[in-house]
Amino acid sequence: MPLGRLLTLPILSAASRGNINIQNLMPTLNHLFANNRAWAERIRSEEPEFFRNLSRQQVPKYFWIGCSDSRVPANQITGLMPGEMFVHRNVANVVPPADLNCLSALQFAVDVLKVRHVIVCGHYGCAGVRAVLHGYRLGLVDNWLQNVEDVRQKHADQLAELGDEVQQFDRLCELNVIEQVASVCAAFSIQEAWARGQPLAVHGWIYAVSNGLLCDLGLCVTGRRELAPAYQAAVAGQDDPLMPAALIGHVGL
Repeated sequence: MPLGRLLTLPILSAASRGNINIQNLMPTLNHLFANNRAWAERIRSEEPEFFRNLSRQQVPKYFWIGCSDSRVPANQITGLMPGEMFVHRNVANVVPPADLNCLSALQFAVDVLKVRHVIVCGHYGCAGVRAVLHGYRLGLVDNWLQNVEDVRQKHADQLAELGDEVQQFDRLCELNVIEQVASVCAAFSIQEAWARGQPLAVHGWIYAVSNGLLCDLGLCVTGRRELAPAYQAAVAGQDDPLMPAALIGHVGL
């Protein structure tokens, strides 16, 4: 007997005896569908042809690599509409060199969609970074967070010099973004795009949940030769990470 059938037999049997209300076992999310209808109606009222035009093609200029944290929604915090940003999110916004999920999204964004900007955006207060900093064990995700642990170990001396735990936490969030930008720049699809002269900039940003503002970490790479000096300056903290990022619609490329 199929496993799925075996798993449902006890529930059906109990329900048939009137001991269990099937409806209680099937939670509905009607409020989300209601929210969706209200949202779609609002968009149509503002721009009647919006969804018709959106369904024909997507031509985003930006590819966002961010954290899965529910408080950091890419489109909302940048003021962009659906179709204007291609998005990949994971725990702690990391770009492992062997992660086919992230690298496939990156290659699609660069080679197929022809985005002009790749934005790696972390955020202060990241739970994944906090777990690494304090050595918390969270389960299976610990394997994934080894990527952040590698960043912590690489920059252990700089973090130790800060002394204050809050500063260490904030700086590790920033350093994680910087290292992921370097990883993006090393990706084959990025290297090939630059080699063929495709206009493409890779940015390192961080978001402050406490005030809703994006901050530019001063790391923007538009070609192979720019990576080393830009990376070194960002790691050394030669740029002010508290400067708000330029409005995304006014980026130069």
